[in-house]
Amino acid sequence: MPRATLPNICRRSQTEQSAFLNDTRAMQVSGFSLIAPLAAGLALSECTTGQTPLASSEAPPPSAGVSSGQRDLTPEEKKVIMDAVGPSLRNAGSAKYHWAQFPAVVTEGSVNYCATVDAQSPYAAYNGRQAYIVAAQMSGNRVSSAVIGLVAGGKDFALVTKMCAKYGLDPRNAS
Repeated sequence: MPRATLPNICRRSQTEQSAFLNDTRAMQVSGFSLIAPLAAGLALSECTTGQTPLASSEAPPPSAGVSSGQRDLTPEEKKVIMDAVGPSLRNAGSAKYHWAQFPAVVTEGSVNYCATVDAQSPYAAYNGRQAYIVAAQMSGNRVSSAVIGLVAGGKDFALVTKMCAKYGLDPRNAS
């Protein structure tokens, strides 16, 4: 059986990446319930760090280009992240976000961020607590934009947690 390949979206602009994600959401509606967003998340995860996936025996590194200090997100930064996650939810206005700490100093142009949200999913089996990972673009050490990598609940909550662990993050630390 031939192996499916993902398009290389790493070298595309944020607008092109957003268009790719919108196409992926259209595929979700047409029947690829979890495969399309998972593929998009995996494709985008390589864009943010350029790292190759870890072998299972390797320890996860801390998020690249990040100091060890932590801080709370500002209300403006939270809005940027909610705007990235919201389109993947049903009735995004009623979602309740649980925020994880964010690196106090980011030395790279982007950083991965993982947390959770209590929300309705387009798929009933995933309603409730959902984990997500976003690629946050930085400007002046503040989140200026974000792109959703993956959001999933139910039995697939563990998939997002595993993806976050690759970057030394844990969405279960959100409060």
